[in-house]
Amino acid sequence: MTSKIRGARPRGARAARGRWRSVAVASLAAASLIATGMVAGVAASSTVAGATSSKVLLVGTYHGKKGQYTTIQAAVDAAKPGDWILVAPGDYHEHDATAPTKAELGTRGYAGVLVTTSNLHIRGLTRTKVVVDGTKAGSPECAATQSDQYFGPKGAGSNGIEVFKANNVWVQNLTVCNYLSGHSSSGNEVWWNGVPHVGPIGLHGYWGTYLTTTSTYFGGESTAAAYGIFSSNSSGGHWNQDYASNMNDSGTYVGACKRTCTVTIDNSWFEYNALGYSGTNSGGQIIVENSKFDHNQDGFDTNSAISGDPPAPQTGSCPHTGTSKITKTHSCWVFMHNLVTDNNTGDVPAAGSAAAGPVGTGMTISGGRNDTVMDNTFSTNGAWGTLFVPYPTSSTPSTHQTCTKIGGVVTNNLKLGCVLDPENDVLSGNTYVHDGYFANPTNSDFGEITLDSSQPQDCFGGNTDPDGTYPTNLETAQPLATCGKPSTTTYEGALLTQALCDSGFAKTLCTATDHYPTINSDVTMQPLPTLPTMPNPCQGVPANAWCPSKSS
Repeated sequence: MTSKIRGARPRGARAARGRWRSVAVASLAAASLIATGMVAGVAASSTVAGATSSKVLLVGTYHGKKGQYTTIQAAVDAAKPGDWILVAPGDYHEHDATAPTKAELGTRGYAGVLVTTSNLHIRGLTRTKVVVDGTKAGSPECAATQSDQYFGPKGAGSNGIEVFKANNVWVQNLTVCNYLSGHSSSGNEVWWNGVPHVGPIGLHGYWGTYLTTTSTYFGGESTAAAYGIFSSNSSGGHWNQDYASNMNDSGTYVGACKRTCTVTIDNSWFEYNALGYSGTNSGGQIIVENSKFDHNQDGFDTNSAISGDPPAPQTGSCPHTGTSKITKTHSCWVFMHNLVTDNNTGDVPAAGSAAAGPVGTGMTISGGRNDTVMDNTFSTNGAWGTLFVPYPTSSTPSTHQTCTKIGGVVTNNLKLGCVLDPENDVLSGNTYVHDGYFANPTNSDFGEITLDSSQPQDCFGGNTDPDGTYPTNLETAQPLATCGKPSTTTYEGALLTQALCDSGFAKTLCTATDHYPTINSDVTMQPLPTLPTMPNPCQGVPANAWCPSKSS
């Protein structure tokens, strides 16, 4: 949903030189995290108040025993707070739950499964075989042909599972595919939607574990699936063992959470998307760990933006001036122990501002503040392993006034409007392996552009960066001890030129010797890998016909 070069698209809430052995070891380590099913207390067995009287509603037929319901929506409609919904293996073509009212238009879309009841557990019994399918009824599972696609009422598109203003809802152990875009509130495979952009956050508590989200169909960006696992205006999230691919905005998104997002993304995998992760103005406590971002156009992107998912700027400052137990600083936004590799893919779906993500970049922090990136491996990202850049927005007088209030700078000379620099971010202890190999000017392990020298500077230390930085020797010029002090960095025109060229936003700046993959030229939809299912889907569930005794 974000980009460094363009303003954010508003949505309802859209030379190996002997180093290959190191890459292989890192890749195997990440694969092991994904495959071993580490849930570490991510609570397949969580209960809520009143759970002792919870009912278990059964959908489909399992081991010859028929459940009470044939559709997931019917069970959701019948459920009461605290109930469980178990879904048997099957291909569930769910469409057109309760239509949005006039008042809800623009805040939610049509959905295959619409959840408006709080404190529900929705769990499939087998991740790969319980499929919530956006294609037409009677079509093959997740069919790729155009005639099998359902484009929503009057082409409005649809969401897969949408949790709408309902607190403490779990969605687990299933696959969602082919819910396609039509307008700004559709194309999300699984969406926790708290709605309000003004006022308090509208949804508290959400869990998504062992979720697979993808699309097999591409008929143009206007109808492509947009987001895999999405939360907006929501706080208190836990995502574990999740996967998303083939999305034209991002595999996963967190935003509009008033800088109090309080979300953990762990042991998850995002590949073959325009952006592996995106987050606009999402801050406070955010932890992304033990996860893999690969074969995206841009692996991971967090940004500030005046327009879209307010309030700006994006900042990882701990709420209430607290201190993070991880960083021991006031930065609670932490990206750690992740593998970010091979994000050089130009033939993924990519639309809007997400299409301007600089291809070949492992991670982009665009106008982000007080964010910590520590102890990760960045490998084989052809342009830059990590890139810190300003985020430009619109250039109207009213925006200028807003700009100064949030510490932005108006760049009339560069005609970039209000620019929000990256500020007081930390890059430490990361390992870079064969990044920047496109070998265009400024391509390197990591780089930084800032425009306002009066702002708190980013700092760098303890990184293994054999392919250098741009500007050179960033760790010497801006060591960890100088974090937050007024910046000494000046405008880096060469790096900005390359970022604009790479993104496709300003191709006129490219020279005949600049070489980046072509974005969005021949989209290829990738098949799903083998993914683990929940080891014991009956764990924590009250006794029922399919789970005769409660497991713990």
